[in-house]
Amino acid sequence: MRVLAVETIAGKSHWNFMRAVLRSLTDAGHAVTVFTPFPDGDRDNYTEVDTSAAFRMKLDVDLAEVLEKFAKPSSILPLIVTISRSLCDAIFRDDRMVAAMRPSSDGGSVYDMVIVEPVGSECVSHAATAMGLPLVFVVPSPMISHFEGPFLGHVPNPAAVSHLMAGHAVPRSFVQRFGNSVLLAYSVFLVRYAEWSLKRQDAAAPKPFDVLEPVRPSAVFVNSHFATEASRPLPPNVVHVGGLHLEQPKSLPPDILEFINESSHGVIYFTFGSVVKMSTMPNYIQKSFKEALAQVPQRVLWKYEGEMEDVPPNVMIKKWFPQRDILLHPNVKLFISHGGISGVYETVDAGVPVLGFPLFYDQHRNIANLVDAGMAISMELLSVSTDIILNSILELINNEK
Repeated sequence: MRVLAVETIAGKSHWNFMRAVLRSLTDAGHAVTVFTPFPDGDRDNYTEVDTSAAFRMKLDVDLAEVLEKFAKPSSILPLIVTISRSLCDAIFRDDRMVAAMRPSSDGGSVYDMVIVEPVGSECVSHAATAMGLPLVFVVPSPMISHFEGPFLGHVPNPAAVSHLMAGHAVPRSFVQRFGNSVLLAYSVFLVRYAEWSLKRQDAAAPKPFDVLEPVRPSAVFVNSHFATEASRPLPPNVVHVGGLHLEQPKSLPPDILEFINESSHGVIYFTFGSVVKMSTMPNYIQKSFKEALAQVPQRVLWKYEGEMEDVPPNVMIKKWFPQRDILLHPNVKLFISHGGISGVYETVDAGVPVLGFPLFYDQHRNIANLVDAGMAISMELLSVSTDIILNSILELINNEK
């Protein structure tokens, strides 16, 4: 089978999940051509087209920008629609994509199937629509609640299924169910209104992806798993493949391995992923973390960009750590995390408890699922203090549960 794949978001964690799906296909003998802003290099059955010039990489963003643009549905959802449509415009105008979508000499398609990540707009399905091919969506988060209706013809029951951006794992109280219902309706409205507004602006010269009615996906691969997700009804074309991105562990760099092995009380790993730049945290938050971590008996691996003043003696600072390999080391006792879903499955697989500071999108719900499972404590980053952080760390490490 010949597959055309398109990565539509310049987020490293998004690409890691898409890459895992594509590797599964190439390992099974299928031929894949992928348009991606994160080229890894060609291999057998695998050809990459570098699209990084058209993407603004969302790496190491200031915390203030994250909280302003991404924390609330009212800001993030219209923004995602706008970004998604602008990237569709760039991708489908690219001469290389135009050539890929061109019929073969016999009038048929060069490809048999299209795989794409849906984000904020159905425009991403344009290649499959134009070529008349089956479409597969790869969703690197739990299922996108406000798109279940258009994508699947199935609307989740808000009395039983938490919205992707909800702050709870399962809506149990009347207040949670009511709020969940409002959030679902509000998010659907925001996305549809943003799409309608942008289409109206382009009415004089419609985009190619606005002319054709988008094809519906034949299958949806979702980065979720029953280890963290509550039971819920889903159509049969939705396939949970959470943790597919987990790779076999590799050897740790000598300095990190020595640092971990020589910690008689274990190690804490601290990161907010590839999106948030931790050095942009307000001084009072950084001070609280430093003071709390300096008082724990464990050593700490802290992903931090730039130079840090007054680094506690038990802390190692680096711009990048091999997260998967660190979490699997038996001497790692705690993961301080923002709750990105890829990191969630890495820590679940490793059996390491989490002190969560969710920031945006699905992260509050991801951490809430871990709290329900008894392996996490959730906190608000802007409300932290030294004592609260310290007590939470000690509870998670010392409580045998």
